[in-house]
Amino acid sequence: MKILITIPCLLTGGTEIQTLNLVRALVQGGHQVIVACYFEYTLAMVQCYQDNGSKVICLSPDGTRIGGWKGILFLFKGLREVLKNERPDIAHVQYMAPGAIPIFLLRLLGMKNIIATTHTAADIYPNLRLIHFVQKYCVRVFTCITMRAEKSFFGSAELYNSSTILKKRNHFTIYNALPPYIHIREEQKPFSDGQITLGVVSRLERIKGMDLVVPAFAKLKKQYTDIRLLVVGDGSQRSIMQEQAIELGVNDSVEWMGRQEQSCLQSLYDRIDILLMPSRSEGFGLTAIEGMARGCVVVASDTGGLPEVVKDGETGLLHQVEDVEDMTAKIQSLLESRMRTIQLSRNSVSYVSQFSFAKYATAFCNLYERIKHIN
Repeated sequence: MKILITIPCLLTGGTEIQTLNLVRALVQGGHQVIVACYFEYTLAMVQCYQDNGSKVICLSPDGTRIGGWKGILFLFKGLREVLKNERPDIAHVQYMAPGAIPIFLLRLLGMKNIIATTHTAADIYPNLRLIHFVQKYCVRVFTCITMRAEKSFFGSAELYNSSTILKKRNHFTIYNALPPYIHIREEQKPFSDGQITLGVVSRLERIKGMDLVVPAFAKLKKQYTDIRLLVVGDGSQRSIMQEQAIELGVNDSVEWMGRQEQSCLQSLYDRIDILLMPSRSEGFGLTAIEGMARGCVVVASDTGGLPEVVKDGETGLLHQVEDVEDMTAKIQSLLESRMRTIQLSRNSVSYVSQFSFAKYATAFCNLYERIKHIN
């Protein structure tokens, strides 16, 4: 089949990484894939998509974002040209953005087989009536990245597999997959009796809770003098975090790595014993499964898709959102019990196999094949 994937931008976020996984899965399944990017892009990400077997069409040559009615007209003309030249069998709209307009335009232009994927829970949508209308009248399948997210949209949830019954209109959950630069650890992660490293691998933004990390670390540092903090990433909170580290007297115990290439991330996860994800909002938690695959014990906030990825007390620990005291207590419980830390690490490596690329590819390729037969 010829499959069109549409996406607002091709930068370096989690949505682009998961969409790249989708491209890989479909190409490996023998499908021809065209990716249409509406607005911003980097040449490196475009090249990455092309290297994985897809054709990439950038509707905006200079990557400029266009809003309002001009933006709608721009998308209409761009998608019309793509459909005319490529004649895809299925269109897959990523991220329900901007405002579901691409879905309506594709329907208006004659596309019947449309899949839409949202990469967040319903809490960012002020009115779910639009989502319900899209699911009921515009798309064949509406997929979510966690069952918690699907339930927040539709009141019920179902994890898709090959025996799932398809109706004319459907909504399912298909979990995100580990990216190709992370491999599931085969041997036990070593936890030495000496220094323990806490770490974050994230955009350093407030929505990711990065302003909470250094204060929590400083509290722990008073009792556990050997612990260190590894900060991987960059963003608007970096200078604030560095100021916090200086003011709280822990800067000498913090290593600031900055933004790193994806090819370097596995070795960095291997340096982290306890991975912190104090997000205020998180659609799925790609960083969590990346760290779990390498045996990190994840301490994350109880928000979005994280509780579905990090099973509290089984594969990691959850703390209340924005609660530095609770986060500190959960980390302390690990520092006090090396055996518990090791057991959670083992459990996380076993559990993360359900997010393997093989399972993800099988689910989506099966779904695409079955969509062709829906009347």
